[in-house]
Amino acid sequence: MRLLKSVTMFGLLAGLGAGVLADNPISSYHYLADPGAAADDTYFYVITDSDDPAPANANGYEIKALYGFRTKDMKNWTDFGIIYDARKVDGIGAIWASGIAVNPNDGRLYIVFPDGGGGGIVMIGADSIAGPWTNPLAGGKRLIGWGGGAISDCDGIGWCFDPAIFFDDDGTGYFTFGGGSSDSRPANDNNSDIFNIYKLDKDMKGYDVRTKTHLKIGGPKAMEASYIHKYKGNYYLSYSTADLRIAYGMSKNPMGPYEYKGIFMGNPSINGQNINANNNNHHGIAEFKGHWYVAYHDRRIANGYDGLEKIPAEDGRPNPNPAYHRSVSVDEFTYNADGTMKQLTFTREGPKQIENFDPYDWYPALTSSKQKGIRSRSNWTPGKVAEHLLLPLSTKESWIRVSGVDFGTAATGLTVQAASTDDGNKIEIRTGSATGTLAGTCTLKNTGSKNTFADNSCEVEGLKGIVEQLFFVFKGSKDSTMAIKAWGFEGSGTTPPTPQVPYDSVAVKLPAKIEAEKYDIPGTGRGGDVDSYSDNDSENQGDAKFREDLGVDIVEGGTGMAIGYTASGEWLEYTVDVPEDGDYAIKASASTGAESASFCFVLDGKTPIGDTITVPQTGEDWSVYKEFDGGKAKLTKGTHVIRLVITGDNVNVDWFSLGDVKTDALKPTVKFAASSSKVYRVYNVGGKLLGTVDLTGKKSGAALSDAGFTKGVYMLKSVDGRKTFMTSVAR
Repeated sequence: MRLLKSVTMFGLLAGLGAGVLADNPISSYHYLADPGAAADDTYFYVITDSDDPAPANANGYEIKALYGFRTKDMKNWTDFGIIYDARKVDGIGAIWASGIAVNPNDGRLYIVFPDGGGGGIVMIGADSIAGPWTNPLAGGKRLIGWGGGAISDCDGIGWCFDPAIFFDDDGTGYFTFGGGSSDSRPANDNNSDIFNIYKLDKDMKGYDVRTKTHLKIGGPKAMEASYIHKYKGNYYLSYSTADLRIAYGMSKNPMGPYEYKGIFMGNPSINGQNINANNNNHHGIAEFKGHWYVAYHDRRIANGYDGLEKIPAEDGRPNPNPAYHRSVSVDEFTYNADGTMKQLTFTREGPKQIENFDPYDWYPALTSSKQKGIRSRSNWTPGKVAEHLLLPLSTKESWIRVSGVDFGTAATGLTVQAASTDDGNKIEIRTGSATGTLAGTCTLKNTGSKNTFADNSCEVEGLKGIVEQLFFVFKGSKDSTMAIKAWGFEGSGTTPPTPQVPYDSVAVKLPAKIEAEKYDIPGTGRGGDVDSYSDNDSENQGDAKFREDLGVDIVEGGTGMAIGYTASGEWLEYTVDVPEDGDYAIKASASTGAESASFCFVLDGKTPIGDTITVPQTGEDWSVYKEFDGGKAKLTKGTHVIRLVITGDNVNVDWFSLGDVKTDALKPTVKFAASSSKVYRVYNVGGKLLGTVDLTGKKSGAALSDAGFTKGVYMLKSVDGRKTFMTSVAR
């Protein structure tokens, strides 16, 4: 979760003039489909499944993964890539049309998805759209399915799929699903009985099957895609009809009965031209900052509508079958005075931008309002946040555009995190168009591998005030030799970074023994006081199931856990409290299966302390840990940061101590569990640390109020670094 940046009314109006309208679809380098939509106070979210695996001549659906997007301004979208992948989850065959909602009780996001075309309904939850996503149901069951692995069955519904999830104002949750037609659950004009709704338990671990209700609806024959939202006390059940439109009914109760009201969406067309290959229809509806939006799919890219670049299918062949290669777009809609829904007008432009873009933050590379000549790649592993990369086709016209950018007084520089396997790869920063005024050029370092990333900084000039269209233009002599991970500008108005903090909230007071896996919690943003470790890859490859969302490799062994899979140049940092000036003895417990390995310690990022510890082979399988003497460190009174630096590959470090302490104080254990701390640090929206709060047994707003925090918006960050979210105090 990022901190909010205030926008003055003058700046907002200045950024919303001509030329700052969004462009549909929201991504022109994926084939995406079946969107769901949700929103909280900060972001509008869209999830989609993907037609990317389908070959060009597909005659059926090949849908395997969910993608996640979010926006603050309805113009610039951040693509988080694959957030859940059936190909890597045991027991899931495919992932089709899904629903998403924000739970007001715990601030978490929840997704309901079908296992393919009828394998049942599964629910997953996460603190962020990026994940990691896990099943919260007791015993990891399915919501709907067959046998002991599900809470209830499909109740005779023809197509057991297309679920949606909805939370009412009081926090009560519901889910729906259904489609097709069967003898017991027929779909007919003016009488369709193909959808069920259930009320979820408040703890999100299941539901009472006795709440089951049939959502019968009149109007055109229903086919699929039930969806519920609420506006001014009315509940709306919308669905896809057999003739490929979106119809809806209204009720005063979320569980119905619903009275049919009309057609909300026709089959997507603009100026009389169908942009959907006259094929199936799907939608997700959510309110965001006083506006109502619908996400839907069409076939704009595969049809080459409005000059869009036709991207090849997964097998590389051009001109793929439009029926099975869809695109996702978003448009705004309104209501009539009586609460009925005005029929949606499909647009090229999409919604208006509702606030200016803040360039002084750190953004995933695929944050943009429009793109050309790029591709992307997700490296997704169950239980982890995927690494999602922008891949330029740099020998062609290749760029991303960011719109309505508020640079304030002026930007001075740009930092881009990227991998490059060729010399001369560069990114030009231009305004107005892809060939517009040049503001700066970042030449990328040749990292020698697409999996090795470096920060590349360059100066920029002429970027001040509101820049309506900002382009990142990718140049290189070969395609597929760049992988861009993230970027951010520097200059006036820079968003303050959140510094790293000690693992247990307060600095370790010396003398002390420090478990190596309890390195400092990283901060957010950019700067020397933000990063608490440097690892050669972004994934925790260890087997200890501890701090899995971070990149340090933690393994079982020693007194419980140790850092492992180490390589020369990697490092970790620990904040310590030195009570008085003096010499502090260094000891450490380590192992290696190599002939030798080594590490050392550095004070405050610059001064070596003690001796380099060389570790000869302790056992061929790294399982034998021995104690080593690291000399003495001359330390001065105060708070310092100790950096453990790997100087020789393949050493496992269990713990180290500073000062005379008993080294047998920690007893070996089989495994440590991840922290479940309910203590959170409290920051204001400017990033200032205000104190701590204990959320045990309380909602966040109530706990803050009880702790003396006044009305306002706050960012909470758990002391174990595993969760960050925004919340508010109402009084």
